[in-house]
Order: sequence, then structure tokens, then C-alpha cells
Amino acid sequence: MSARLYQFGGSPYCAKVRKILDFKGIDHEIIEVDYLERKELLSASGQISVPALSLDSGETIVDSTRIALRLEELYPEPTILPPGWRGMHRALADHIDNAVAEVLFRAAIPDKAAFYRAEGRDREAMWRLVRNRRYGDGFVDEMIARHEAQLARACDALAPFEEELGERPFLLGRIGLADFSLYGQLCHFTVSGHNRIPEQLRNIHAFYDRIDRISSAPETP
Repeated sequence: MSARLYQFGGSPYCAKVRKILDFKGIDHEIIEVDYLERKELLSASGQISVPALSLDSGETIVDSTRIALRLEELYPEPTILPPGWRGMHRALADHIDNAVAEVLFRAAIPDKAAFYRAEGRDREAMWRLVRNRRYGDGFVDEMIARHEAQLARACDALAPFEEELGERPFLLGRIGLADFSLYGQLCHFTVSGHNRIPEQLRNIHAFYDRIDRISSAPETP
């Protein structure tokens, strides 16, 4: 099986899918979508959202959870839904991709703004426009001004995971979907090219590094 992943480099949901592809050893090509120019993505998937995964069969799947579950059907080993923990992984992944994501996203606003500024002022302007339209005028600047408070909220949201990861290498013991969801959301803190996960979250740092090392690249002798 081979695949083409249409992504934005700064998207935590794309990071989640990339790492699942690596974990399953699926050969894939990364297509970096220009934030302002999405014709190729539209042609491939019929919409403008990422992640979108096109398979060599001609099938294209959109949305990180749908992609993950479809890959599990097509390529069941190694599994991301361990027997006996299938439902728990799906429920926890949903919580991470929604409730936890909303908190971490706000804490990462300064780095996200800088990331898109480096891509070009027009891209930063569009990124700001989309966020301000969704969350209200002035949202981005407000989150930048309140960064320390948002970072504290992020630490609170991650505290239960920090505790659990002190006892085991992965959230539910054996690696699975919830781990890839958490890894993806932690990528909010690495979009600048530096790991800005709060230093006090030592277990989460170790977890992030553990997942980050997973690669589909063949080992060199």
C-alpha cells in the first residue's frame, strides 16, 4: 500500500496521521498544501480541509479519525486498537482531539502566529482571519496577551496524562490510537521547530520523544 498525505505542517491532526502511517510502515508521500492555494487538495479530496489521505486504490479519506480507522481496516497490523482496549482508545482519542485540543491550541497561539508569519505575511493574515472569525474579533491578540494563563490551563489539562505516564510508557499500557492523538496535540508545542512542552511535564516529554522516534524508514545497517 502507498498513500499521499495532504497536510499543513503546523496541524496536530496531520502529525497524528503521519505518525500512524509511520507506525504501520505504510509507504507515503507528504504533500504540503499551501495555506492560500489549495487547488490540488480540492481536486484530490473535493474539499479544502486537511488531513486528507489518498490511497493508491483511488480512495481519499478526510479527517484524522476517519483516516486512522480506515487504515486500521486496510492494514490491521500493527494495530492501533489493541484487543480489550478498543473502545477506551477511541473514547480517549476523541477527548484528546476535542477537549484537550481546544486548550493546547490556545496556549500555542504565539508560536502558531510566528510560524505562519515566517511562511509569509499573507498567510499569517489568512490564519488570523480564520481564527478571529471562528472565536471572535481580536481572539489571536488576546491569546497572545494572555499566554501565561493559557499555558497554565494547558498544564492543568495535561496533568492527568503526566500522572499516568509516570506509571507506563503509553496511556493505556499498550500503544494505540489515544497515544497518537496525544502526540499530535503535543505538536502544538513544537511548531516553532523547538520543543516547548512545559519543562515540568517530564513524563510527557519522554512520551513525546518515544512516539516521535517511530519511523517507517528502514534501519541502516
